[in-house]
Parts: sequence; C-alpha cells; structure tokens
Amino acid sequence: MVPMDRLDAITRRFQYLEARMGEGLSGPEFAAVGREYAELKPVVEEIAAYRGLIEEIEGAEAMLDDPEMRDLAEAELVELRTRLEAAERSVRLALLPRDAADARPAMIEIRPGTGGEEAALFAGDLLRMYQRYAEARGWKFEIIEEQASELGGIREVVAHVKGEGVFARLKYESGVHRVQRVPETESGGRIHTSAATVAVLPEAEDVDIRIDPGDIRIDTMRASGAGGQHVNTTDSAVRITHLPTGIVVTSSEKSQHRNREIAMQVLRARLYDLERQKADAERAADRRAQVGSGDRSERIRTYNFPQGRVTDHRIGLTLYKLAEVMAGDLDEIIDALIAETQARQLAEME
Repeated sequence: MVPMDRLDAITRRFQYLEARMGEGLSGPEFAAVGREYAELKPVVEEIAAYRGLIEEIEGAEAMLDDPEMRDLAEAELVELRTRLEAAERSVRLALLPRDAADARPAMIEIRPGTGGEEAALFAGDLLRMYQRYAEARGWKFEIIEEQASELGGIREVVAHVKGEGVFARLKYESGVHRVQRVPETESGGRIHTSAATVAVLPEAEDVDIRIDPGDIRIDTMRASGAGGQHVNTTDSAVRITHLPTGIVVTSSEKSQHRNREIAMQVLRARLYDLERQKADAERAADRRAQVGSGDRSERIRTYNFPQGRVTDHRIGLTLYKLAEVMAGDLDEIIDALIAETQARQLAEME
C-alpha cells in the first residue's frame, strides 16, 4: 500500500502551486513555480486515478451484503483489484526520485578514442545516429562545434539537442562506445576494435552556474577547419579557459559574438555537470540505483558489424538489429535502461 499521507502532501503541494500560478507571478519565480507545477501534474493525475479505484472497490465491497448484487459485485471486484495493482505500481513509479535535469535540453560531445582514423569515422557514425534519433522524436538537433578528420570522420563534435524529455533519455548514452568491424582503411579485411567517447550534459541555466568574469580568460584566434573558407580572413574563433578548473572550450563559427555565446553555453554545461558529478559521488546509495554512473570511462555498448549485433553491457541486452540502431532506432535500448533503473529504485524504496 502506498502511504496515503505522502499522497495527501503531494496533492496539497500541487493545489498550492496551482493557486500561486493564478496570482500573476512573473520572472524567475513564475518559471520556478511553473516548472514544479508541470512536474507534479502527472503525479497528481496518477494519485487521483489510484484513489478513484479505491473508492470504487469500497463501493463494490459494500454491495456484497446485498444477495441480489453479490455476484455482480464479486465479478467487478476481481477486475477492480487487478486495475488497482497496476495503478499502485504507476503511483510508485511517479513517486520515484526524479533527476532535476531530466526535462532540460542537452549538450552532446563526441570524441574518438582508441583506433586512430577508424575511431574518428565511428564518431561520425554516432553523430549521425543521434541526429536521426532526434529527428524521429521531433527534437531540434544543432551542431555548434565540429572538427572533421582527414577521411571525413570526427575529431570532436558538440551538439545542442532541444525538445521534450531530451536529457531524460539521452543521459544513458554517456560513456565509451566500442565498435568491431573491418575499417575502410584496412586492406587485409581484418576486424578491428575502436572506440569513441560520448558525454551528454544537461544544459545549464544562468541561475545554476554563475561564472565570475575574473575566473575566465577569453582568447580570440584564427578559425581552423576544412575548406579554408573565411578562416584566413578573420580572427573569429573564441577560446574560453575557466581558470579554477582548467576547462577549455572553443567555438569557431563565423561570428565572434556568436562564438562567445556558444563557448559560454558549453562552459556552463560542463561546470554544471561537474557539480552534478560531485553531488552524485556524495550520494552513494543514489548512484547504486542508477544503471551506470555516467562515467565517461565506462564501456557501455559494443557495436559488432560482422554479426549485426549491438550489446549494452550495463544490462546485458543484445539486439541483432545493428542497422536499425545505427539509423537512429534507439528507443528499445533506452526504454530497457529506464525500466532497469526504475526497477532498482523501486526495490530500494520497498
């Protein structure tokens, strides 16, 4: 049985927020109240459905004393109690602790690991995989920094993804992705193993991370990239160094003003992620309830091209649909990761 006093407290909080929304709030206070209201609304709806079923069961049980209604009541109770089990699980899932960043847009950073040019080519494949996944979900996918390799792979790419529930789903992609295949650069037909690292960071807001102007050094420099267009005519690229942490961010679009905006956006995301990692390290119990730690050095998935399979090592899931996955069909993997996380959290809660 779900603790009813907790459900009462959540409902009262929602009603309070609803009243505050009608008071004509503005600015940051309105945004904060609106965000909490939106987060609690689906929870309160699950609670209302759960309570409604309890009331129906109580009504059916009262009918058991009536000989003429007894058979009907017993049949109805079987169905209602089955529905109540499902509703109780839904409420428990709704009550699980949520990552405050789940509803945020995300920054995806992809870099090749071991494997030389083949790793850079695989990094490019991962970029296209996420682009297609974002397109399928109706998200906006914008590349804000990209450095190409000589053979068309990726040396480094940073992308901004915006849409509903972006970080909640993409956060499971952080880690080392390994590929096993015959590289285009291999003439002997031998299978090589290469890797690329993916980092998914929740977008930070100004209120999350305040950067002291004295803590950063901004350098402008000549942009570098393939093709040679405009790069030799303007010192537009921007490099920002965060002195306390040593984090360095660069952006090399045509507009120097835009480059400052992009670099600061990425810097805030990295600093926010750093703070989140520190908080996670201090909450060992919470970390055990997660599928993977988000550690960039953790090998999370292997893409085996000769056998057409993809394996997620965190939950032991193997799918023989590599082509579909590389084409952006990631939902089956991500849904399984979410389900495993929820199962572990429920087990700890109980």
